[in-house]
Amino acid sequence: MNSATKTAAAAPSSLPATSDAKPARVSSVKGPYYVDFRARTAASYGHAFVWYGKTSQRAVEVAGLHPAGDTVPYVLGHLMFVPSETGASYGDLDEQYLTASYRVYLNEADAKKVFAYIKRLQANSPVWNAGTTNCTNFIGRIASFMGLKAPFHLLKPEEYINRLRALNGGRQTAQLAGDR
Repeated sequence: MNSATKTAAAAPSSLPATSDAKPARVSSVKGPYYVDFRARTAASYGHAFVWYGKTSQRAVEVAGLHPAGDTVPYVLGHLMFVPSETGASYGDLDEQYLTASYRVYLNEADAKKVFAYIKRLQANSPVWNAGTTNCTNFIGRIASFMGLKAPFHLLKPEEYINRLRALNGGRQTAQLAGDR
């Protein structure tokens, strides 16, 4: 996990809601940067997160929302809000656990904006709850910021990633709207 980014939770979010998404311009040229929306197996229904970075580099950044700690916060998080972590969790870097992936490429200017948004989202996501502020909701906010259509967040992670890809026609590139 030495190449994964882990960010401490901070104050409540003031980031734009999913409904604030701006449509992306469509481009057929793959950029040198990417956001890879991913799902993996877990002890329960799975986990969704993103890998992001530069295509020419092996190192990846990892961002995802999950309960801080082990079993007890996870169980309690189905009843109430619990403290969260927003970096890599166990299994996020292991390909053998991967169940779904949808990669979208970006140019450098857009990647800088998206990566900054991901960092802000990590810094402003102090709690996790299975029904509201969960891993699919977290990555859905990233997708919406990128101008992608995001499915409803109460889906199992593998189904969420597959629907995200389908809703966006499987397109492999995104360009942010000019006002982002």
